[in-house]
Amino acid sequence: MNWSVPKGTRDFYPEDMILREHVFASWEKSCRKYGFEQYDAPVFEHLELYTEKSGNEIEGQLYVFEDKAGRRLSLRPEMTPSLARMVAAKGQALKKPVKWFSIPKLFRYEKMQKGRLREFFQLNMDILGVEDVSADAELIAAAIDTMRDLGLTSSDVSVHISSRNLLEELFLAVEIPAEKLPALYALLDKMQKMERDEFNRLILETLGNENQATMVQKILGAKSLADIEIINADLVSLAELKTLFGYLEAFGLADYAVFDISIVRGLAYYTGTVFEVFDTARTMRAIAGGGRYNKLVSLYGGPETPAVGFAAGDVVLSDLLIEKGLVPTERVKSDLFIVSFGKELKPVIGCAAQMRNAGISTEYPLKLVNVNKQLKQASSANSRIVLFVGGDEELNGQFKIKIMATGEEKLIAMASAAEEISAILEQN
Repeated sequence: MNWSVPKGTRDFYPEDMILREHVFASWEKSCRKYGFEQYDAPVFEHLELYTEKSGNEIEGQLYVFEDKAGRRLSLRPEMTPSLARMVAAKGQALKKPVKWFSIPKLFRYEKMQKGRLREFFQLNMDILGVEDVSADAELIAAAIDTMRDLGLTSSDVSVHISSRNLLEELFLAVEIPAEKLPALYALLDKMQKMERDEFNRLILETLGNENQATMVQKILGAKSLADIEIINADLVSLAELKTLFGYLEAFGLADYAVFDISIVRGLAYYTGTVFEVFDTARTMRAIAGGGRYNKLVSLYGGPETPAVGFAAGDVVLSDLLIEKGLVPTERVKSDLFIVSFGKELKPVIGCAAQMRNAGISTEYPLKLVNVNKQLKQASSANSRIVLFVGGDEELNGQFKIKIMATGEEKLIAMASAAEEISAILEQN
């Protein structure tokens, strides 16, 4: 019998949960700061939800199964189709704009690589119902702030921004047939993972036209919006990108934003702005990515709904936080630990109940041992305060407490012990 963890999954021991809870708490705080509401959806969906969007070939990347009624289902590999289904179900009754976030567990049957697992968590943030590029800027700003709130600066991460509309306008202007664009986008999405000579060879092979291949290479050589303006100054998408970067500057986030024409995102449903977040050293996979998907809600039977969203995975982000030394090290199990000088457990339990009823997280030794061993338990729990019961101080209606961070000991009144301890916890 194989009792090992399934390939591509993780066990989270209590010490591992420190980082996970830190990331999740920071994500939620960032989302709330921008006025996003939390949602969730089933961990499995009808298989057609994914094949309708991505074609039957996506099935090879999914965990597919049949239920007892013979229905074909899949563990969710991403959250956007579920979101689009939910928005479509509400139709026009849903008040716009929709600003939703979710932190789901997802599953993909993919080849194992560094930074990629088969079971993982993602932060998803989406804005629906706003056509203007202001929504793109708001979302990209939120994505940047999720990184900043974890302690990452513009020296650590950057957002690489482009536009599928920009690429389409540029490619059609040099007479590349529209039917060849999907294959060209798929190739561009792999550009950073291959040698330039091999990439150029595949461009020529894909287009079958040397002049067009040369023009594509020239377009991809653009390093800034000014370079694009030299190629073609009259593009609608160019004006949109200028506005977008202007908004990010107004947010004070210009240092994080980079124009990168090679960003296309592999998924076919993107219709405008696309972006990916990378570590500045580019030694890791993308930390986050997203963009415009204005046609997805209508694909699932809903009204035409402009939408923009992004997802950030926990695996690469956690690796980066570890590399940068931004992981919290202390794990506080409880705020208060009760140490007893007596030999009866009932008074200790009564005191613990009183503290817990007051909202103070409290532990005590489930088996009474000598005081030194109890103090070691308190230290192991990283408890912030130790409360001593059964001591001589109680004859005067007092408890002795010890503040663990400073070693300070003081006496508090038994009658108001919970209130006094709560006040000390707020100050420390």
